[in-house]
This record gives sequence, structure tokens and C-alpha cells, in this order.
Amino acid sequence: MEAIPPSPATAGASDDASRRWYPVGTHITVRGLTKRFDGVTVYDNFDLNIPKGRITSVFGPNGCGKSTLINMISGILPYDAGQILFEGKVARETRIGYVFQNYREAVFPWMRAIDNIRYPLQFLDISKGERQTLLDQVVDSFGVSFDLNRYPYEMSGGQQQLVSIMRALVVEPEVLFLDEPFSALDYEMVMFLRGILQKVLKEREVTTLLVSHDLDEAVLLADEVLLLTKRPTRVAERLEFNAPRPRGADTSVTPEFVATKTRALEVFQREVRA
Repeated sequence: MEAIPPSPATAGASDDASRRWYPVGTHITVRGLTKRFDGVTVYDNFDLNIPKGRITSVFGPNGCGKSTLINMISGILPYDAGQILFEGKVARETRIGYVFQNYREAVFPWMRAIDNIRYPLQFLDISKGERQTLLDQVVDSFGVSFDLNRYPYEMSGGQQQLVSIMRALVVEPEVLFLDEPFSALDYEMVMFLRGILQKVLKEREVTTLLVSHDLDEAVLLADEVLLLTKRPTRVAERLEFNAPRPRGADTSVTPEFVATKTRALEVFQREVRA
């Protein structure tokens, strides 16, 4: 695929090694993305810029392709046409973390929790000591209180998902993808994981894409909410939410949250009826 040329409307930056251009402040650049399933067009010549170091949530009607979008961007799912770059690099040149919805299938049942977390480090070209340092850092940052020498079947669902999240972050990814990571958990654990994940992501300034079917969650966790249309999917609107962190239950009753959620709901209902 050819490189994305610099836009005359925006300043650009260049990766000296590849000379591929991307807009300043943008981490993920999507151009001309096209995807069809059995003749049904989900995305057609779709463009998108995702800002660097921020949390962007993806919300839209059922079947619009929210998970499909992040799966294409992350390199899990092939696409029919277009280009996706990470500051001028392709996915295989980018350190990526991914947290799946189904933690039961994501963690390896034959490995202890600590070995699950450690697993991706074997693919990094670093020393054994450096791997141990990364492992210690991610465990410390989450303040884990349960025994990581246990196997997944000995842990609760929330603990298994926490292990999955730590495994995604242990490699210090440039970009993190979260696909409905809390939907199968009880509310108490959801509140805990939302809080600790916000803290870690902001400390590390990881560019994050979150798919959620929960509008409250989509607004609460994000710096920006990306609202999508029905198929063929395009961006309906982008809403910024700049409430201070950490955000919790108190945030959801503030005028800023209510206003952002109300606008998101208006756009969502408009697109559903379209």
C-alpha cells in the first residue's frame, strides 16, 4: 500500500525511517478503509484519525461494526481496501495490547496467573532482567492483592479479567484495544476495574480504543466518544469529555456528564431511526 500523503489542510509529521506522513497529534490514521461481509458493506472508504495518548470510546447502533473496526485497526481482522498507520507505521511494527470480552477464553487455563501475565514478554527482544522489571512494574501499578500463583479456575471472573488486562499492558503497548472488557462482570468488580484502569492508562499515556454497548461507560471512561452510524458506517459525531480523573459514580451526576450523554443519546437515536 502507498503511504498516506501529508494533508494540505493540516500540518504533518514524518517518520524518518519510512517517510510516511501522519497529522500532528494523531496516533492512528485510517484512510479509505473498506470492509464487506458476504457482499454486505460495513465500511466503505472510511477515514478516521485517533489522537495520541487519549482514551477514545466507540459507540453506535448494533451491527454498525464497532468490534470490526478495532479488530481491523489492531490487525486481527483483514480488510478489503484502505490503509491503517500508527504514526506512520503498520500494525506489525507497533506494540499493541488487546483485552477481549470473554476472559474465560482469553487467559490460558493451564498457566498460573503470573505466567499468563508474563507470556507476551517472550516475544520481546529484551533481556531476562528487563522482562522481570516489566512484569514487576505492571503488577505493582495495579496493586494486586490476590495470589498470582493461582490458576484461572481458582480465580473469580473479575480476577481473570484483571490478569488479562495486565497481560495486555505488560509489554508497554503503544496502543491498547478494549472490546467490551467489563460486560461479563458484576457491578462491584466493574467499578473497581474502571477505576484502576483509568489510573494506569493515564499514568502510561497509552492510546486506547474502547468498544462499549454501555453509553454511561462509553462517556465515563473516554476523553472522546466516537459515535458511529448504521452501515455503511461513518462517523456521526465526536464528543469530547474532559472531566477530571479519577472518574466514578459522582462523575455520572455532574452537568458535564449529563450533557455529553444526552447529546450522545440524541445522535444515537437519530442514527437508529435513520
